[in-house]
Amino acid sequence: MSSHNIHLVLALLLCLLFLLSGLMKASGNEKGLAGTRAVNVPDGLGRFTGALEALGALGILIGFKLTLFAWLGFVGLWVVMAGAIFFHFRAKKIKGAIPAFVLLVLLSVAIITINA
Repeated sequence: MSSHNIHLVLALLLCLLFLLSGLMKASGNEKGLAGTRAVNVPDGLGRFTGALEALGALGILIGFKLTLFAWLGFVGLWVVMAGAIFFHFRAKKIKGAIPAFVLLVLLSVAIITINA
């Protein structure tokens, strides 16, 4: 599988994942905010994080035509996931940071392969 194909698969997967997750948080859905509440993040910040996730997903989607938006989407989501890891460590819920770490790694691979 070429690095271009790896990038396409990752981009689509991450786009879908972050769009769904972001919209659930941004809408104030109880399940969507459960993760942020578990690490003592106020609902307002959790909803803002969800909006950033949804915007990042849209950036990835638009990035299929305009590469600059892909860069903004991937890097923005990378920062959000780094923040999620920080908040999990701050709340001493290290195991809860594993999904954010996996997403951070996948975002890193997507960034590396963006121009492949």
